[in-house]
Amino acid sequence: MNPELREHASRYVELLRRHGQRDVWLPSGLVRRLPASTSPKTQSTSTPTFRAEPSTPAPKKQQPIAAPAVATVGTKAERLATLRSEALKCQICPHLAKSRTQVVFGVGDPEAHLMFVGEAPGADEDEQGEPFVGRAGNLLTKMLTAMELTRDKIYIANVLKCRPDMPANTSGNRKPTRHEMESCLPYLRAQISIIAPVVIVALGASAVEGLFGPQKNTISRLRGTWLELDGVPVLPTFHPSYLLHNQDLALKRLVWVDLLAVMERLGLPISKKQQGFFLPPKA
Repeated sequence: MNPELREHASRYVELLRRHGQRDVWLPSGLVRRLPASTSPKTQSTSTPTFRAEPSTPAPKKQQPIAAPAVATVGTKAERLATLRSEALKCQICPHLAKSRTQVVFGVGDPEAHLMFVGEAPGADEDEQGEPFVGRAGNLLTKMLTAMELTRDKIYIANVLKCRPDMPANTSGNRKPTRHEMESCLPYLRAQISIIAPVVIVALGASAVEGLFGPQKNTISRLRGTWLELDGVPVLPTFHPSYLLHNQDLALKRLVWVDLLAVMERLGLPISKKQQGFFLPPKA
């Protein structure tokens, strides 16, 4: 190799090293002939400086949600009243606490054998403070009537106790986020623990997700399949609002079949008339 070329290459590499460049590409034949570093007399001892690149701050780790205080003494009604007072003060989700009109805790018989769980309050529920009072609520009441039940004989609650906030100048409702569900779930779990229902009906995909976490299957596949939560049988079915937007007799029949399964599990009498509800008319 030309000694002059080797000398120039060596100086070039040393210059790069002094400026903080540690990895230098050179042809392999030349690299084998270069010294690993210069002598200690000429080696720079200064620490190379680099311009810091802007970095994205690490996301804050979510703190575990503290379970609400649940009274262990008193009647179920008294224990639910204590839990409700805790929910009314809840500020875990500041954006929901700011936008809500009131907390929608739950309604019904504390001794109920049957419990319905929905997604979250809508505008009507937020205004009146009671779950399922809008159009979907009216349909749920009709479903109960077909079961020969009334609202005061069951218990109704939602995964979220506050209406999910909406962007300014928009209407309608949005699906709760996973964090919102996880934040509010301790209240629902406490309600279930106090009431100790024999059967729970999960109304819609969001209710199932709130109770069991994200699901691989859609509500169309999950409905009619018995699940279990803390030893309590849970039957998913379509949300009443889904039936309102899909006026299909076959869908109504699917939901009714689910409710017949619930009645059977509860040991309620089922008449022949009830067995024939929502069947297509005979030709």
